Parts: sequence; C-alpha cells; structure tokens
Amino acid sequence: MAEETAVYTHGHHESVLRSHTWRTAANSAAYLLPEIKPDQRILDVGCGPGTITADLAALVPQGHVTGVEIAAGVLDRARAAVTERGLVNAEFEVADVHRLQYADDSFDVVHAHQVLQHVGDPVQALREMRRVTRPGGIIAVRDSDYAAMTWYPQSPVLDTWQALYQRVARANGGEPNAGRRLKSWALQSGSAEHEITATSATWTYSTPDERAWWSGLWADRTTSSSYAGIAVEGGHATTEELAEIAEAWRAWGRAEDGWFCVLHGELLIRV
Repeated sequence: MAEETAVYTHGHHESVLRSHTWRTAANSAAYLLPEIKPDQRILDVGCGPGTITADLAALVPQGHVTGVEIAAGVLDRARAAVTERGLVNAEFEVADVHRLQYADDSFDVVHAHQVLQHVGDPVQALREMRRVTRPGGIIAVRDSDYAAMTWYPQSPVLDTWQALYQRVARANGGEPNAGRRLKSWALQSGSAEHEITATSATWTYSTPDERAWWSGLWADRTTSSSYAGIAVEGGHATTEELAEIAEAWRAWGRAEDGWFCVLHGELLIRV
C-alpha cells in the first residue's frame, strides 16, 4: 500500500489527546526501559504530545531525544511537556517515518508507540527505522490490536463499534490489528528472527475512575473527533449510529462490574 494513502484516523481532538497525554514510558514502553542507558541518542517516532518522549529524555541525561511527528500542530504540546519538566535534551521535528531525514546509524534507540497501525507502509517504516539505528542499537515498536480488545459486560453496540473502527481504519490505509502483525512486518523488512524479541502487554480499565475516563474519551471520540467525521463522510456510519455507540460507551462506564482490556504486541529488534 502506498504510504501517502494512509490517514491518521484519530486526529488530535481533545478526546484523543486526553488519552495520549496519559501515556508514560512506564505504562506504554516498559518492555524497552531495561535497555535504556543514560548517554543514548533516541528517536521517538510519532511522539504526539510528548509525554513518553519527556520520560525517555529524563532517562538519558547525558544523551538526547528527538521526537518526530508527521503533523506539526501537536508538537507545541510536546515542546511544552519537556519544558514543564525542565528537560533540555529533547527536540521535536516534523518527519515522515517512510522517509526519515536522518543519516544512517544516527540513533542508539528508535522507538514508535502506536504508530505502525496508522502508516501506509509499515514494512518500509521499519526499514527506515533500521537504517537510522546504529549497529548494536535497538528498534522498539508497540501497537494495539483492536480485534483482540475485550470487555465485560458484553454489549452488542460495542461489538458494532469494534467492527466499525476496523472498517474506518482500513479505509484510511491503516491496519487496526497491527499488534499481531509486528513480527511479520519486521521479518519482511529484513530483520532476522534471531534479532527479534516479541512480547505482549495490556492496558486494563476496571476501577470507577478508570471506567469513567476510558468510556468518556471513547464516547467523545466517537462523536466529535476526526474519526467521527471520517466514519460519516466515508459512509461507514450515520451520526445517529455514532451517538448510539457513544451512549453504549457511557453505559459500559457506569457498570460496576465493567472491565476493558487492550492487548498490545511489542517488539525489540537488535540491529
């Protein structure tokens, strides 16, 4: 699939950033943290509002972190995130992961969280990530898998949401079930199996506060984000159907026995 056919499904609506700014290195990159050394140069691909980037910068006080995004607008949030923490070893730039502007062997670690599911050519993205990683360095990628998300109580309308999201994401040129495909993409990109460590991890939302937060942001995302506009304009759903899905999210959030699990695939590739 040509890389230019991919469109970022979520956009940067407040409901999306509500989720993205919750992410930390601890809750979203724990599989990578044992590999971090204080003098490394790190590239954080698809850095979004920069909360993970800031955590990585704090872990490499003698090193440097470069955060990149295809869309410039969110980078002001990322710059503010590092400034608020007094970090001076991070910078942010616009870049396309399919054609990175950096020289070969520029970074010790190249990291991408929830990125490959949204790009037009994840295999080419991994090739570029490998090109800019020095020999002995590490590529770290982590992506969710929408078909593997599961919840209780069961809800036919949330089943509809799960199927709808996958249709919309694929129509945008992405792969919503990226988590299960990371190893396959890595092998296609030229990595050898002995270089790859494949693991998985989850986010789980069950407490009243967690349910309120997760259900609220998805209810708002369903009716108000770029995803909502794409779903309606692409003929995948009506505004009335989206409103019904949003209410199903809120109903799930009110359930005392509510539980939601997000599965992620993770890879460490040793170059």
